[in-house]
Amino acid sequence: QLQASGGGLVQAGGSQRLSCAASGITLDYYSIGWFRQAPGKEREAVSCISSSGGSRYYLDSVKGRFAISRDVAKNTVFLQMNSLKPEDTAVYYCAANKFTGCPRSTNYYTVSNQDYWGQGTQVTVSS
Repeated sequence: QLQASGGGLVQAGGSQRLSCAASGITLDYYSIGWFRQAPGKEREAVSCISSSGGSRYYLDSVKGRFAISRDVAKNTVFLQMNSLKPEDTAVYYCAANKFTGCPRSTNYYTVSNQDYWGQGTQVTVSS
């Protein structure tokens, strides 16, 4: 199971850190992705970290602002979000994939490609 947390209301330009705590699976065998879905839009992949922690993927619009990391001892993945913009407002989800890498192609990151999903956490950025 995956448990996402850390969402809330933040002003534009602010920061927020999301957490995805895994249970029943071990990060060493799964890549973990963060996705988001804004009202009326499709779910999109924001970031991914490989099972080794050595490979990362970022959506172009968040590069330089978001950073994904993990704590293997806590079996938890984090998404540090800085310089937040109103367009970052969405429900954020974490997902686990048995494929251990993080491909650069956005086409890979589909909803059906993921093996496990956590519940979403709302992030609202006010202008």
